[in-house]
Amino acid sequence: MELTVWRTFVTVCRLGSLSAAAAELHHTQSAVSRQIAGLERQLGVPLVERHARGVRPTPAGEVFRRHALATLREADRAVRAVQDARDGAFDRPLAVGATPSLAAGVVPEAIRGLLRHAGPVRWSLLPGLSAQLHSRVIAGDLDVAVVTDAPPGLPNDPQVERRLLTVDEMMVVLPVDHPQAGRGPVHIRALADELWAEDNDGSAALLRRHATRAGVSARIDLAAADLHGKLALVATGHAIALIPGVLRYALRADVTAVPLVDPPTRGIHTLTPRHDAHPSTAALLDQLTAACATARPTDAEYGP
Repeated sequence: MELTVWRTFVTVCRLGSLSAAAAELHHTQSAVSRQIAGLERQLGVPLVERHARGVRPTPAGEVFRRHALATLREADRAVRAVQDARDGAFDRPLAVGATPSLAAGVVPEAIRGLLRHAGPVRWSLLPGLSAQLHSRVIAGDLDVAVVTDAPPGLPNDPQVERRLLTVDEMMVVLPVDHPQAGRGPVHIRALADELWAEDNDGSAALLRRHATRAGVSARIDLAAADLHGKLALVATGHAIALIPGVLRYALRADVTAVPLVDPPTRGIHTLTPRHDAHPSTAALLDQLTAACATARPTDAEYGP
């Protein structure tokens, strides 16, 4: 498969039109159609479907679009890196990976601290699940991954160096008009009649364990595609949800986080390669430690 064809497909999806994609890419519409048809033959599945105002990706096409877009971005970065090396301006970027909740607050704050103290550093951020990021560190794609040991946990892998940053206390996120909003630590038994939404198996496992210890059950009736979807379900009053404590400062304005009595916890760790460390890795680890400390709630934050 040629990346040129992948770029054509991504452009068609973005513009929703074969003719518009042809104009942007300086191809004929028939050439664009042939490229998409050839890609569909190679993959053995339809990738686009026509509708009244153009085309849109099929479900399979949307899956392929996301992966193709990530691949094209990596290819573009590779070309820029080679050009920099050719021009004598090679500066290895710091490649950072983080789980979605950590990419939403702690990691950007740590990067800001790094840039403030160390000066200009080229960097990139790749969100992903802990297992995916672990694999990317081993593959050499990431210099630092910020992950959690939420179920199913992290493997003991001799290929990576693992460092515990902090233990994060999970919280419950509620609509702002919920009776428990704005109160001190709430016992999960007070939420026994609520519906819960979850976006990943690790968080759901923590919630179920916590509820079982308290002698109640958690009704996880709604599944969200991602963290943003989970928070949307809470904001619109459909459910409540478990979230990492470090995320509470990055929440949307129409939800609020409340601490739990004897909350479930998860460790936040960094994963780094044992060899060929990036020159900025040590400084970033220090900034991540500081950012995690700042994100932890204090006892005075919540009333009784």
